[in-house]
Amino acid sequence: MKIENSVSIITGGASGLGLATVNKFTAMGGRVAIFDMNEEAGQQLAESLGERALFVKVNVTDEAAVQAGIDQTIERFGALHVCINYAGIGNVFKTYGKNGPFPLAEFNKIVQVNLIGTFNVLRLAAEQMAKNALDDGERGVIINTASVAAYEGQMGQAAYTASKGGVVAMTLTIARDLASYGIRVNTIVPGLIHTPLFHTTQPEVIDSLAAQVLNPKRLGRPEEVAHLATCLVENGYINGECIRIDGGIRMQAK
Repeated sequence: MKIENSVSIITGGASGLGLATVNKFTAMGGRVAIFDMNEEAGQQLAESLGERALFVKVNVTDEAAVQAGIDQTIERFGALHVCINYAGIGNVFKTYGKNGPFPLAEFNKIVQVNLIGTFNVLRLAAEQMAKNALDDGERGVIINTASVAAYEGQMGQAAYTASKGGVVAMTLTIARDLASYGIRVNTIVPGLIHTPLFHTTQPEVIDSLAAQVLNPKRLGRPEEVAHLATCLVENGYINGECIRIDGGIRMQAK
């Protein structure tokens, strides 16, 4: 599928990996609906991109909000071809530690956003994609985002690893579910990417993290993840895959 003239929904599109992908896709001639909770940043981004972008304030765990966002996307652009799920959150609590057991509400919140929120968006996006005319055997592309924590979760990441592991585990199943509709499903599995989460991190901490990367010895760049998303959209023979983009890092226990 070509990005030029396509219509994409990108969750978490106002910052980090989502922002980089929004900029990449619009620069390639695509049209993008930015789903995010940050209304100020999302509106400013959409206004800066002009007619090719739409911002919708969407909580990915809210079925009605997601459906309304998709409806606005169709009303504005006329179709939906690509859905990329970047929206996600994290926390750090040991299963049991000096402050007691992992707070169940905190565990549930991470799973709700990262796993259930991802599924909520993609299932409603797939419903719309199924209405598209077949183009070289496909009607749509769904890309989810996991993390290397899905395979090598560190101490304190039980909720995060469970949520991202769930995204990895459901990728092939959903690809099988949607194959007859001509919709491909893949998952990007990032390692240490230099997103705004690192902006307040001390340089020596970043250097220490970069030293763990096999090659190159640096954190990844959001633009590199956006480039991978581009490849997954445009290469019609990649389906049901979870692709690491991590410089070869293998995370240690802590």
